[in-house]
Amino acid sequence: MKKHPILFLVGGIFSLMIAMGIGRFAYTPTLPLMQKDLSFSATVAGYLASSNYAGYLAGAIVAGVLPLKKHKTNFLRASLIISVLTTFVMGLSHSYVLMLILRFVSGIASSFIFVIASSIVLDKLSSAGKTNWSGIFYSGVGFGIFFSTLFIPTFNDLYGWEGVWIGLATVSIVLTIFVWMWLKDSPNTLTKTEKQDEKIQVPPPKWLTWLMIAYGLEGLGYIVTGTFIVSIAENSPTFKMDSSFVWIVVGLGAIPSCILWSTLAKKQGFVITLVLSMILQAIGIALPVFWTSQISLIISALLFGATFMGITTLATTLVRQMNPANSSRVISYLTAIYAFGQMIGPTIAGFLTSFTQSYNAALIGAAGVVFIGALFLIRGIRFDRRPPLETSAIK
Repeated sequence: MKKHPILFLVGGIFSLMIAMGIGRFAYTPTLPLMQKDLSFSATVAGYLASSNYAGYLAGAIVAGVLPLKKHKTNFLRASLIISVLTTFVMGLSHSYVLMLILRFVSGIASSFIFVIASSIVLDKLSSAGKTNWSGIFYSGVGFGIFFSTLFIPTFNDLYGWEGVWIGLATVSIVLTIFVWMWLKDSPNTLTKTEKQDEKIQVPPPKWLTWLMIAYGLEGLGYIVTGTFIVSIAENSPTFKMDSSFVWIVVGLGAIPSCILWSTLAKKQGFVITLVLSMILQAIGIALPVFWTSQISLIISALLFGATFMGITTLATTLVRQMNPANSSRVISYLTAIYAFGQMIGPTIAGFLTSFTQSYNAALIGAAGVVFIGALFLIRGIRFDRRPPLETSAIK
């Protein structure tokens, strides 16, 4: 870390671009292209999305059980290879069953990469006294969404939706080469004390239950917009631009969000900032229902992009501070409950959309769920007003 802090950080960013920006979220802008060519319904689209998130849930659970501490680099590299392969084969298949399997396996790989890369990067940033760089690391999801979506129109024009998946897999291969070289775990970071951690106001361990519930509701609600916003734009008579533009806006909003929310959290408190970000996200999710226009969809996309990874950064930072001695396990548990919520979200939304022939009910329900999650966190705001706790006191 001391020799190449920038290269190490870039390797972490690239890993999130592969796992999340491409492996997990490329489905959203590619979905309308697949629906147009394969003629499947919103219900089927929801099943495919839920399959990926079921894999994400399974991966998070397994990551919490496996002895990752001494083998993080090997697990990370294997997961990167699987992520690239599943993205590539998606472009070769017209079988719905095979697609379900591929999206499931891709979800497992994405979860492993997120949990392991987060653990390696956060531990090493801590040991190097660079905890303020964590927001830059999580901006990798926004970069992945933004840059991958830029390629999609070209790949689609040349080779159709199949070419989109194969082209993005090729991009992932290039990024994987750099991750392989730059992002490695080293045993000495495991023995570092946490005294170098920047002190933040940390609620007591008992409050972790409320955070877990709220984060699970966030997963259930945010993923509706995360899955269908491009399709909503595609089917909106008021949206005159290429529908993939809204996903580019999501990526642009996500890139600086982690840094901005982390900075605000250090000044105002992590819990109150988490509550604020979830309320803003709920407003953004519901906005297209009450204001039907091209501008409202763009604002909705911007609010969504500006909050969903910021919420992840804040929640991950909080749970890691509650249990810094075993960061990969506690992050995997948090990720698992989040993944459970996002696994059932697209299926419910797909059913509602097919039944009502409109996305409105799904969006209102999703916004309500996220808002309720924010309410679960309010009781923790009082801990923000206390003096920062020593990490040794909360282990």
